[in-house]
Amino acid sequence: MTTPSLASRAAAPVVVDTRSADETQDLAATLARIAKPGDRIALVGELGAGKTQFAKGFARGLGVREVVNSPSFTLMAEYGGRLPLFHQDLYRLAGAEEAIAGGLVDERQAEGVTLSEWAERLPAEIDPQRLTVTLDIVGENARRITITAAVEPHRRYLAAASGWSERGTAGE
Repeated sequence: MTTPSLASRAAAPVVVDTRSADETQDLAATLARIAKPGDRIALVGELGAGKTQFAKGFARGLGVREVVNSPSFTLMAEYGGRLPLFHQDLYRLAGAEEAIAGGLVDERQAEGVTLSEWAERLPAEIDPQRLTVTLDIVGENARRITITAAVEPHRRYLAAASGWSERGTAGE
């Protein structure tokens, strides 16, 4: 029997290296295949780190057929797929109050998956059960992607990312 303290202990983040936008999209598509309703994914990284590429791959993995772009001027775009995808861009927000007042956190999102670019603008206290995906630029096309699960159910994303990484390096 697992004690509550062991069950709630955070899992170690998984770090994956990608060498191209296509690989970043492929990783994201793999993760989308295990997404469940209500999942919230925080995308963090500097300008050009690949947040929108990740979102495009995630959308593809959900079966979205529409073109996915950064929703910078609309704040949130909604797409239909296996699950609804709510793609947010929080870059222009001043803080959590503005996100809530703007309807970027609502009950509809419990039916789908929410991807939030520039998620560091929405404090983790407002969205404590999110999966955090941090994208770092390590070369012209290379990215280091760190996936951190805040809650136990999101550990499935860590396992999927590890499996994707092992599959990608096995053929080298």
